[in-house]
Amino acid sequence: MTQQRVRRLGWGALLFTVLGLFVGAGGARAEVPATAVATGAPDQGNDRVEASLLLDVTQVKPGDTFRVGVRFRMDPGWHIYWKNPGESGLASEITWDTPGSTVGDLQWPAPSTFRTSDGFITTYGYAEEVLLFTEARASEKATGSLQLSAAADVLVCEVHCLPAQLMLTRNVTVGPETLRDAEHAPTFDAARARVPAKPESAGHTVTLALDAKPLTAGKPFTGTLTVTGPAAPTVEKDFFVPERIPGLARLTLSPVEGKPGTFTLEGDVSPSVPPKEPRLAGVLRLGTAAAGYRSLALELPLAPVVAAEGAAAPAAKAPSVSGGAAVAPESSLSLGLVLLFAFLGGALLNLMPCVFPVLALKAYGFTRTVHAERGKVGPHALAYAGGIVGSMMVLALVVLALRAGGSTVGWGFQFQEPLFVTAVCAVLVAFALNLFGVFNVGTDGTALVEKVDASHGLGRSAGEGVLAVVLATPCSAPLLGTAVGFALAAGPATVLATFLMLGLGLALPFCLLVLVPGLARFLPKPGAWMERGKQLLGFALLGTTVWLVWVMGGLTGVDGMARLLTFLALVGLGAWMYGLAQGSTGGRKAAGVAAVVAVLAVGGLVTLRFDETGPAVRKASMVAEAQPWDEAAVTAALAAGQPVFIDFTADWCLTCKFNERTVLTREEVRAALAEHKVAFFVADWTRRDARISAKLAEFGRAGVPMYLVVSPKAPQAPVVLPELLTADSVIDAVRRAARPGADAT
Repeated sequence: MTQQRVRRLGWGALLFTVLGLFVGAGGARAEVPATAVATGAPDQGNDRVEASLLLDVTQVKPGDTFRVGVRFRMDPGWHIYWKNPGESGLASEITWDTPGSTVGDLQWPAPSTFRTSDGFITTYGYAEEVLLFTEARASEKATGSLQLSAAADVLVCEVHCLPAQLMLTRNVTVGPETLRDAEHAPTFDAARARVPAKPESAGHTVTLALDAKPLTAGKPFTGTLTVTGPAAPTVEKDFFVPERIPGLARLTLSPVEGKPGTFTLEGDVSPSVPPKEPRLAGVLRLGTAAAGYRSLALELPLAPVVAAEGAAAPAAKAPSVSGGAAVAPESSLSLGLVLLFAFLGGALLNLMPCVFPVLALKAYGFTRTVHAERGKVGPHALAYAGGIVGSMMVLALVVLALRAGGSTVGWGFQFQEPLFVTAVCAVLVAFALNLFGVFNVGTDGTALVEKVDASHGLGRSAGEGVLAVVLATPCSAPLLGTAVGFALAAGPATVLATFLMLGLGLALPFCLLVLVPGLARFLPKPGAWMERGKQLLGFALLGTTVWLVWVMGGLTGVDGMARLLTFLALVGLGAWMYGLAQGSTGGRKAAGVAAVVAVLAVGGLVTLRFDETGPAVRKASMVAEAQPWDEAAVTAALAAGQPVFIDFTADWCLTCKFNERTVLTREEVRAALAEHKVAFFVADWTRRDARISAKLAEFGRAGVPMYLVVSPKAPQAPVVLPELLTADSVIDAVRRAARPGADAT
């Protein structure tokens, strides 16, 4: 706040204190305590916002209701944001802590509309002063006094934006009757008058007629909104402010010329089918500046949304990067092209480091099969492909089930679950110990490992296919993200078809051994090297396990890593005990197997209790200048004229880590980032994060990595980089963001 304003507030507070000694029948007055006032968003020596925690009572009776709110006062030219900030900005938030009382929903006065000087970006919020308030109720058992605390998190903007976190607290006396605060109660009344009213309570009737039902995912829709009331409704510019509506990418109202109270509705449905039917929600401002405004709160059902099978999504605005309302990404993909991308992406996964251990193991197995069982090469290839395709179908069904339950999922989502990581580690350790000869697989079919690693059976090939899918999901490949992202935004049939083609592509290399005559001749001949090679592959599997233990550290911290290592030691003990039992017969063998089961079961119950909060502080990127992704920080950086680079990554994503080590940490890339003053943000998806999932979906992606480069001159048009980065692609994108329209030479 400016010094003149602070002095003015100080004299006002002093005058208020003196007058409070002479309060008459008009009601009691309570001075706002110092703990209930805070300032923030410092800029050039001035705090640009002041917040005060206000009450409309000086005393409250147990069980009575009262109003509590935070009044924000901004310096001239500065503003904060509404619950839907629009195409930029960040929604204001207030978190309450009110032991001894309960609070209701926050009441939002009708917002103003702000536009950049070029009219390109529209936002919604409040300038000068606003009171965001709610109704509270004191407990029937309240005594003494009630403590009320509020944590306000706002983004304060003029040309540039500054985040402010403001902590406010005060007490209110509990007494035999509720006493109105003569000074602040009128402030609440004025704020309440600005809150949009329900149409029926204001004497209006609102009806909506859509031109077509149901709505189609990724498609536009139109309709007519009619408002009737005591007088013909008239409107002026910026008469409608939409809320953020899940399932909708755009929503506008336009007045019909010559028909007061009649509006044309236009909107775009998001590419994905929302779990609930979308609704038309927003603030409709009727009247004129001369005659006075009255605001209505619209809340009307639209229609169910169905998937558009094989249809291309319409062109739309680019997705918001700085926190504005989500809009659908542009898509011109046909279903045939998506399925081709899925097949090629699956084939390219064989070149990724995730699949290497299984790929090497499969090559070893095929070498043996080709020379020892020439007639069984075809069945083994089909079994391997069947294991891959079957696993992909199971994964697709899990995705569909989770999506039907309202969850957001993406490629590799299962590696966000500690128990899944544990299960994969246990299988890899058991697999490796079998290759080392700690135990052998018998023929009685009692062990799970037999299904995964039978030395000469088709079960081995099918099991290797399953393992290939499990280990492939942390990796991404060119074309893969586009295909899976499109599928997850479409209907069930598209999801199943995409995952089927992905599985066929992953199985391609070994299917070629059968489909291409004579290709198997190039495999090396068996010999003594194969036993040593088998043991060497065991170490490759243990190397994969080490990586997964590191992933667990990102999910659950050092304590989680220790618990996982303890359980893996028990898996090793169980494998050794099983190997000893194999030399026994009858009851002794059964007792040995039972002991193995007991060790694993008891050990699992004791050790596998993970805290998913993860480490308190973790390094999410190898880029030294990186900072955690935050919408407010991104908005502030763009407002300050800085290009922005956002790295969507995860510890379990090997493609992400490959890009970091080979591209993002290279000296020439770091020099380009520094030269152009790029703000580098990391969106860490190692653990579940709904914000990151939603942002990936905005850009049609189902998983990480994803890289965005945003120019401060065109924040509405971020550039999405390829999944496999090169130094030149990053440097060129950064140069273009810093100097839009310039050649990236």
